[in-house]
Amino acid sequence: MAVNKGVSLNKIDEIEDVDFAALLEESFKKTEEDSEGAIVKIEGDEVFVDVGKKSEGILPLEEILDANGNATYKIGDNIKVVITGSRGGRPTLSHKKALQKEKVKAYIAAYDPEAANEPFDIKIVGKNRGGFVGLDENGVEFFLPKTQSGFKNSNDIVGKTYKVKVIKVDADEQSVIVSRKRILDDERRKRKEALASVVGSEEIIEGVIKKITTYGMFVDVGGIDGLVHYSEISYKGPVNPGNIYKEGDTVAVKVINYDNEKRHLSLSIKAAMPDPWEEIKDGLDVGDTIKVVVSNVEPYGAFVDLGNDIEGFLHISEISWDKNIKNPKEHINEGDEIDVEVIEIDAKARRLRVSLKSLLPKPFDEFSAKYKEGDVVKGEITTITNFGAFVKVGAVEGLLHNEDASWDRAVRCKDSFKVGDIVEAKIIKIDSKEQKFSLSLKDLQQSPAGEFAQNFKVGDIVKGKIRDIKDFGVFVELDGGIDALIRKEDLGETDEASLKVGDDIEAAIAFIDEKKNRIRLSVRRLARQKERETLNEINGDDKMTLGDLIKEQLK
Repeated sequence: MAVNKGVSLNKIDEIEDVDFAALLEESFKKTEEDSEGAIVKIEGDEVFVDVGKKSEGILPLEEILDANGNATYKIGDNIKVVITGSRGGRPTLSHKKALQKEKVKAYIAAYDPEAANEPFDIKIVGKNRGGFVGLDENGVEFFLPKTQSGFKNSNDIVGKTYKVKVIKVDADEQSVIVSRKRILDDERRKRKEALASVVGSEEIIEGVIKKITTYGMFVDVGGIDGLVHYSEISYKGPVNPGNIYKEGDTVAVKVINYDNEKRHLSLSIKAAMPDPWEEIKDGLDVGDTIKVVVSNVEPYGAFVDLGNDIEGFLHISEISWDKNIKNPKEHINEGDEIDVEVIEIDAKARRLRVSLKSLLPKPFDEFSAKYKEGDVVKGEITTITNFGAFVKVGAVEGLLHNEDASWDRAVRCKDSFKVGDIVEAKIIKIDSKEQKFSLSLKDLQQSPAGEFAQNFKVGDIVKGKIRDIKDFGVFVELDGGIDALIRKEDLGETDEASLKVGDDIEAAIAFIDEKKNRIRLSVRRLARQKERETLNEINGDDKMTLGDLIKEQLK
């Protein structure tokens, strides 16, 4: 096959700034000469060949040894060599170079410019000032000029394989020049064309997933890679792409941004799908009941799937009427299909909140239907505070206030109980509007005033010590530690200024309220009673009339 001298693969695109004569002078030196001669001697690791010069040329023995270390030529055999230089007055020879040149000649002879435009691999085996020497899989030698290499750093090139394209064949020099830069330029051009076809387009395009990472996926669209961030995969929000896709999958995407400076192409899968929020904003209202599947359970609540790429949030407080729920998994698990009520929907903010407890019977309604004020119930103490304790009765909690825990005002729930204690108490108030109820322990016990009433009655004269003095009256401690009050107006003729805490004082019982644990005394009544007694002694009548008693109570 005839080959034109200096045939170029692309005459329009000349190889700029390349002086191939200067480059080849370094790679295929003019001093090298093809020759053939007979082996005259083999001595040590050298083979002496008669190449028609004044002295025999020297060929390294290793160049004619086979894999087993046996010589493939013997004395008298003719051998093709290349004269590469001289040493000590003798030509230096290379049989390998002669074989390589034969391969190059054969390649050039078979070279077809039209059919040889495809890239192929060469392994870089050496470099010089002008460029790099590489071999293809058949051992054919090629020259890669530095200006056509496309390498930014050529320090670690030798030994690596690169794709190249033939750009010039020189039959006279028996050389084939290749370019890696031409391939890189073609790839850049194709990328630029591909970018131009997708950037700014509103069309949905197909791509192939090349790599999946924790933050998203790289998708090949027409020869360029774009990133689908994990927040752009689903309308549900950020998802783990590895749970949905695998490398090699084909996906529909849409271009959402291109950073020209960083050359980053951003893609979106969800933008290529109909927006489900647009579909539900007019068809779903607060108060609607919908069927959902629990997709994820967290300590603070659960995410539920509506089945159309929309997730709603079920807060832990909306799972049960039980205020002491510790973990949603006590009531629901992933995969559960449940009915919930929509309690908030904001299509613009992509937010949907639902409630499970709204569809459950309200525990307080059940409590109110079962119990009434005055009923005695058993419950478990769930929380203790400074002002009392909360007691769980069935599924609801009532308050046991400190003042209702004991007739002793010094007693506090935190000093008397612990969480988990079971107590029996009386329901003293049910507030259906506020969904609250109050309990009392002391209502199940006889009050100190009640015990006092078993031994004393209104009109009896008692003595006690002044415990406290207030503007409205004097508190008196009676036997047994029972408190009684003498109102200011009941002190009678007593000099208030002369009274002091700890003084003994005598008075008549004016009033006993066993339920509210109140006892009132009266010094004035005592004085009237004594006056009455004196009159009775004088008149011989020891009884007070009904009118006297009524007047005394009215006072």
